[in-house]
Amino acid sequence: MQKCFISVIGCVLEKVNFVNFAMLLNKECIFKHTLKKTFYSFMLVCVSIFYSSSAHAEKDINKELITVYHQDIRDLNPHLYSGEMYAQGIIYDGLIDMTSTGFKGALAESWEISPDGKTYTFYIRDNVTFSDGEPADAYALKANFDAIIENKNRHLWIKMMQLLESVEAHDAKTLEITLSEPYYPMLIELSVVRPFAFISPKAMKNGSTMKGVNAYIGTGPYILTDFVTNEYATFKRNENYWGEKPHLEKIVVKVVPHEHTRVLALEKGEIDLIFGQSMLDVHLLVEQASNPKFDIAFSDPVSTRHILFNSTNPILKDEKIRQAIAHATNKQEISEGIFYSYEVPADVFFPKTIMYADIPLTPFEYNTQKAEEIFKEAGWEKNSNGILHKDGKAFEIGLLYNNNRVIERTIAEYLQAEYLRLGIKLNIHGEEEQSYMDTMKTASFDMALNVTWGVPYDPQSFLAGMTAPVHGDYNAQLGLENKTEIDKAINEIIMSVDEKERQDLFKYVLTELHESAVYLPLTYTLNKALYPSKLQGIQFAPSQYEIPFNLFYFKE
Repeated sequence: MQKCFISVIGCVLEKVNFVNFAMLLNKECIFKHTLKKTFYSFMLVCVSIFYSSSAHAEKDINKELITVYHQDIRDLNPHLYSGEMYAQGIIYDGLIDMTSTGFKGALAESWEISPDGKTYTFYIRDNVTFSDGEPADAYALKANFDAIIENKNRHLWIKMMQLLESVEAHDAKTLEITLSEPYYPMLIELSVVRPFAFISPKAMKNGSTMKGVNAYIGTGPYILTDFVTNEYATFKRNENYWGEKPHLEKIVVKVVPHEHTRVLALEKGEIDLIFGQSMLDVHLLVEQASNPKFDIAFSDPVSTRHILFNSTNPILKDEKIRQAIAHATNKQEISEGIFYSYEVPADVFFPKTIMYADIPLTPFEYNTQKAEEIFKEAGWEKNSNGILHKDGKAFEIGLLYNNNRVIERTIAEYLQAEYLRLGIKLNIHGEEEQSYMDTMKTASFDMALNVTWGVPYDPQSFLAGMTAPVHGDYNAQLGLENKTEIDKAINEIIMSVDEKERQDLFKYVLTELHESAVYLPLTYTLNKALYPSKLQGIQFAPSQYEIPFNLFYFKE
């Protein structure tokens, strides 16, 4: 505590800007769990009083954008999964990109698909180079595929990797990919940020990327020029970029873990943008709605916020109990009370606007009386303390949430109070993102707050991920009696070349998952942005994980 106090006083006396102070506080004080809220508030007041914008004055206001993120960029190896996707998305390119209207060429300027749907031939752009000067031709892209295939087991959650037979560079301009079976999501999976993005072969380690890379060298619109772990990353415009040159010459992303600190930094003019689904609590946006200095942007619904039930849990293995909890969950109140109706209630797992998801399903309406009847029929009775008991055991279960998704603790606390009224003792537990992901993968939870992957991964890739023990969904579904049939249908979906058959299979899978109540959809999530009015061109990428920095610019 004393060290924290000295650091604060030092910051005040030196007039350190607010974001730099927040970084220092995070590094030196984050482990001080005894730090009281009142003391923290005092520190913020001190900094606000003595704030100076001199550091910000050096910024080229028309060419440089400063934004924030809740954590470090981490490992930006394009063939692995621990790095931040927004950063990978501006450093590296794939063969093609997905847009709101379909696919367009990236490193491949055009492509052809064989009549049997098994062979894809890509024609690579001329004269494209990686930022180290190496040619980004078909041979370099083939070297990337070789590196990805070397680590094939890591990528088996992508069905394409299970069907991949060969990748050949016939010459510098022609790359051919052959599958064992036709696969309709092929172009979708090639268009996402990772793992089918391309790094300079010179940045690989002896032609391999599975154990790391020597540098983050791509062909994208920006180049990573500087970063300090847990402090900031700096990206400069790639002047040799093959596509349309971005307006912004420089992007600085500062690490600011606390959402209130981000908003205060924006108000002080230290940053220009807060962007992302988990970067801002909705109530903070509502507070800024009447501020004439800022604009707010919301995307269309991008994914589904939900609870995943572990069907192997002794209590939750009963389908009727899962359905009862669904009836006991007031989604409308969550939407209105926590999200100010910006996130609308989710009646079904995928919004009907998503391809193949518009099927007739009967939602589990909010009805606590019906929930109580189901509990009673299943043998659960309240004791003198109002907690449900059966065979001498209490109805006590845990709910896992991700600390890095700022709103999930609020949802967890709300559910804890609501379920207690029905006699359910809900123990809530938050973990930092990597720990949360590890816990999810092994299904070491009773219930878990989660979100679907969103477009372009929903529904086909999210469903495919259920068929292998790569994510928590697979293990959490092992208690379902028809798990084998569901997995078989999912595998048939992604290999079907018959549109009617595919629609019927989607209907079967989504109906079975809905009626089993292994997922409890809560709301449909939005991507969001808060920024000063002078910043223009703010829009959202098809994928919720990417930020289209190359489209942003400042009004002169």
